[in-house]
Amino acid sequence: MTDDAATPAADSTHPDEVLRFWEVARVRAGVMRVAAVTGPGIAGSLVPPSWAFGDDPALADAALALVLDGTKTATSTALPEFEHADEPLPVKGDLSIVTDAAGRPGALIRTTRVETVPFGEVDEDVAAAEGEGDGTLASWRVEREESWGPVLAALGAELTDATPVVVERFELLFPRPGDRGPSTVPSEA
Repeated sequence: MTDDAATPAADSTHPDEVLRFWEVARVRAGVMRVAAVTGPGIAGSLVPPSWAFGDDPALADAALALVLDGTKTATSTALPEFEHADEPLPVKGDLSIVTDAAGRPGALIRTTRVETVPFGEVDEDVAAAEGEGDGTLASWRVEREESWGPVLAALGAELTDATPVVVERFELLFPRPGDRGPSTVPSEA
């Protein structure tokens, strides 16, 4: 996937770091609030998928920084990319660990809303929530046309105003303001 789309390759890059991050993040984010009474449950036991934004290292690192500073609260992907990769669409409540370009974990996020809208109906609010470029819809469209256009063409599709776009809103669960973030994760001795 391209541009703002997730690249789910990070799990294999630093699996021990991802697991240590999850051990801290799930407690700090309140994923296991009732674990003492009921046990950790599925949400607290299974490590969520980890992935980096985009398809190049600079974009992955920049997007993670935007998530961590609270600027980036949404991401979008052309629906044909999901279909071609045979990947499920995000679902409200999904947890994810966002990594940097090297696959090191940096943020735990939760999907708060998912909607599919035609490319031509994506609005200023989505562009601003993605937090990239100058935050305008005009720059969002230009960036997506430059990145999605060639990818969709390679898939035998065309980017038009009718192309369905999956818009995923999310909230940052960990690190929260005041947390030291990933450095709070204990390292191996």
